[in-house]
Amino acid sequence: MNAAILEWSAVAFSVLGVWLMAQRRMLAWPVGLVSVALYALVFAEARLYSDTLLQVAFGAFLLYGWFNWHRQTQADGRIVIAPLAPRHRLRDLGLGVAFGIALGAAMHTFTDAALPWLDAMLAALSLVAQWWQARRHTAAWWLWIAVDVVYVGMYLVKSLNLTAGLYLLFVGLAVMGLRAWTAAGKTGGHVGRPAM
Repeated sequence: MNAAILEWSAVAFSVLGVWLMAQRRMLAWPVGLVSVALYALVFAEARLYSDTLLQVAFGAFLLYGWFNWHRQTQADGRIVIAPLAPRHRLRDLGLGVAFGIALGAAMHTFTDAALPWLDAMLAALSLVAQWWQARRHTAAWWLWIAVDVVYVGMYLVKSLNLTAGLYLLFVGLAVMGLRAWTAAGKTGGHVGRPAM
């Protein structure tokens, strides 16, 4: 497939998937699976190997999230929001940073990755955000906002201008998701205790 068509397809499915996720819709999961498959190909061609591996991990998280959300669906088809315990937030972020450092070292040592340390840290923190999203935690959107802002710069450096634009759009969609999920949590779209 032509590289431009591949990237445009990945962008289209990604925007749709994130928008559906912000709306707390189950269709976000299969759309997300298509987008990560397409982006795995885009990133492999750009030699962003941590991002390529990230897409594979995202696929696994998407399958888990799809299953987990299915069990928490409300009558209107949306999922309930679960609060995130502060100790779990710190634990997950600590694990993400440690994994990012280890992955960065491996990519720096064993591959010709273009930006091994930055790419690896963003990949690791994206996994934390995806985990939180699969677990229905509003905190995922805060982490997505931070990660996506840095991704914009990285993709501009790699001349993936369309993808940089996509991640700028993701920042806006993440803000929208944060507002929607926060409101849902305040109006009863949450469970009574923090999820483990």
